[in-house]
Amino acid sequence: MDLKLSGHVAVVTGASKGIGLAVTRTLRAEGVRVVAASRKSSPELEALASPDLVHLSVDLMDQDAPGQVVARANEAFGGLDILVNNAGGPPPGVDLPRSSFFDATDADWHAIFEFNLFSAVRAIRAAIPLMLERGAGSIINISSGLARRPSPFNPEYGAAKAGMTNLTKVLSEEFGPQGVRVNTVSPGPVRTAWWTDEGGVADKFAAQAGIDREAVMNQLAPEMMNLTTGRLSDPQDIADVVALLASPRSANTTGADFAIDSGFLKEI
Repeated sequence: MDLKLSGHVAVVTGASKGIGLAVTRTLRAEGVRVVAASRKSSPELEALASPDLVHLSVDLMDQDAPGQVVARANEAFGGLDILVNNAGGPPPGVDLPRSSFFDATDADWHAIFEFNLFSAVRAIRAAIPLMLERGAGSIINISSGLARRPSPFNPEYGAAKAGMTNLTKVLSEEFGPQGVRVNTVSPGPVRTAWWTDEGGVADKFAAQAGIDREAVMNQLAPEMMNLTTGRLSDPQDIADVVALLASPRSANTTGADFAIDSGFLKEI
């Protein structure tokens, strides 16, 4: 299917690995010109190098950084059609997972909200005027299944993502009549660095359970979270949906939340 994205301009945050990398790769394959934002590059992102891919090394915890990323897209490619607010998870200095509300300090809550919600707010604030100039645009916010299924694990992260999901609906109502569509994609557990890196979640669960890390990701985690498909998602599973939402073929889809979560969310 032709997604009719060739020549469009996108900003993708958290683009050097995981979901962000998969989104960047997928959009580039569709002919989208991309500004990829992350703290640092990666060999996988550098392998996508072309005149139509600009990497911007930024710390999105810096209040000016999201606006700078959007401005770079306008400077490099003359506007903006797509914003993918993907950057999220634990920022530097914050160690997840947690198993209790009392495990997180005020500083931890503040850092999680800065990275997972406020950075997106600032990017959106900069992006919408450029999209309104074009008369159309698509904003895809990467939320989480924890936004709609509360858990004692990582309560501050779930609260920030719930804010993201709520904000998406609010923005879709205000700017949908002007041609700017805003949707969320809510992954469940995904095979990203948060799970797979040395010392990551898989290693922590493996140490507790006395099994190896692959057994955690292939068996223990799907069983613990009652995943219907029996497996964690791959970043590409998320990227495919993001590309469709970015496309004019989704021209009448806004204010929606797409759960790409292996069946994690059971509620109607």
